[in-house]
Amino acid sequence: MKKILLVVAMVAFGLTANAQKFGVKGGLNFSNITVNTSGLSASPDGRTSFYIGGLVDFTISEKFHIQPEVLFSSEGAKDADISFVNIPVMAKYYVAENFSLQAGPQIGFVVDAEGGTDGLETANFGLGLGAGYELEGGLFFDARYNFGLSNIAKADGFEVDTKSFQVGLGYRF
Repeated sequence: MKKILLVVAMVAFGLTANAQKFGVKGGLNFSNITVNTSGLSASPDGRTSFYIGGLVDFTISEKFHIQPEVLFSSEGAKDADISFVNIPVMAKYYVAENFSLQAGPQIGFVVDAEGGTDGLETANFGLGLGAGYELEGGLFFDARYNFGLSNIAKADGFEVDTKSFQVGLGYRF
C-alpha cells in the first residue's frame, strides 16, 4: 500500500510540473453496492453523500485534455457507508466549445467503513464515464457515473461491487 501511494505521489508530482490548470471540485454522490453470494444478488437502499477534492488539467490538444484528480468520496449504501480516497485519471474530449465527454480509470483506497474495514480490500479499481461544461472564468459543472470493476470483499463466497453517480461543480485556477 505504501509503495502504491509513493508511486501515485511521484507520478502526480511529475505531472504537476507541467500543469496547465489546477482546480478544486465537490458535489453529491448517489451511490450503492451490489452484494453477490452463492449466485444470489442484492442491492440495499442507496446512499446520498458527498465528494470533494482537487484536480490538474493538462491540455494535450485543443480538443483533448487529461485530468487526474484526488477526491475524498463518501460512498456505499444506506447503513453501509464506505469512505474512499479516489484517484481518477479522466481523458476529456471536447465535442463542442466548453462541453467535454470524459472517460477513464480510477483507483480508490478504502479509508473508513461503517463497522470497520477488516472485511474489505484496501483498493477498488473502477471506470468513470461522464460529461462536463465549463463557463468562462473557471467555473465548471460535471456529472459522472463510476462503477467498480473489482470485488472489495475479502470473504470467500462474497462479492461486493460499488457504483455511484456524481453531480458537482468546481473551479479551475
